[in-house]
Amino acid sequence: MLKRTPLYQTHRDMGAKMVDFGGWEMPLHYGSQIEEHHQVRRDAGMFDVSHMRVVDVEGAEARDFLRILLANNIDKLTLPGKALYSCLLHEDGGVLDDLIVYFLSEDWFRIVINAATAEKDIAWMLKQRDTRAPALKITPRPDLAMIAVQGPNARAKVWQALPGSQTSTQALVLFQAHVMPPWFFARTGYTGEDGFEIMLPAPDAAALWLALAAADVKPVGLGARDTLRLEAGMSLYGQDMDEATSPLEAGLAWTVDLQSPRDFIGKAALLANPPQRQLVGLLLEQGGVLRAHQVVHTALGDGEITSGSFSPTLNRSIALARVPLGIQTGATTEVEIRGKRLQAKVVKYPFVRHGKPCYSEI
Repeated sequence: MLKRTPLYQTHRDMGAKMVDFGGWEMPLHYGSQIEEHHQVRRDAGMFDVSHMRVVDVEGAEARDFLRILLANNIDKLTLPGKALYSCLLHEDGGVLDDLIVYFLSEDWFRIVINAATAEKDIAWMLKQRDTRAPALKITPRPDLAMIAVQGPNARAKVWQALPGSQTSTQALVLFQAHVMPPWFFARTGYTGEDGFEIMLPAPDAAALWLALAAADVKPVGLGARDTLRLEAGMSLYGQDMDEATSPLEAGLAWTVDLQSPRDFIGKAALLANPPQRQLVGLLLEQGGVLRAHQVVHTALGDGEITSGSFSPTLNRSIALARVPLGIQTGATTEVEIRGKRLQAKVVKYPFVRHGKPCYSEI
């Protein structure tokens, strides 16, 4: 049986088309995926992301443990509330998951992991905990729901829906969080727009969703969430990276700290196996739609699209593709689409930020 979030019935009441998403029954759209996409780029939309798993790591050894567990350097987090994007790696350097970790105090860090990998991730964390820091407390939080509100007007509409929240959250900078027990506000997201990701007790989720709707925040489904994150050049686990992929070949080198003397799980494998491929952006030069797994022919050999779709903001097809190392921005490639080779230009992503094109062709 498919899992359901605390907002399942609310989605049904709003006319959502529900689909199976990694074992969860989630809204694909509420009518028009294109309109939902533009709603987020131009105003504000809300997403139910309660299927993602919140995990609290608590104890005196929390920072030392996360130094070893994560590829990014947790010591970058010195201000309470600050967040860090990182990968969780296997010993061979493959990506177990990508995640966000929040520093709340020296004995309390909060991690948000992906729904499809949650059980695997937690088992991995517990295994590492048992051998490295047995006194550490690792607590999954299925009691928490999570709602993301994204768009240029997102924060203002959250403050309208939740009188009193502005005082505590107005000063938050990007990738910073504030705890208003039992609620948690983070200025993070997965769309390339501003906004909040709000964690709260599951029984309170429907009331918040309806309060946001009353403030003219429109519900948005998985379909628009995917095109928004692709325009923003944000990776999707299971497509742009997985256990067989090095983060250095997944466009995530910026999340891996290989410079400091700190050791972490997977570091030795990454140092021993320099990247042979790279993740690039593609713009289709003619009609058609770029899709995952299409072959990309380049001057240095073949690659493959990892994520591709039609971009509502750019009104053309875009993709992320893993190609041989050395392919330069501005190069022309050919993508096999339904038996034909169509030209696509290599660009530096992201494609869109804050509602406007931002990719580079040079």
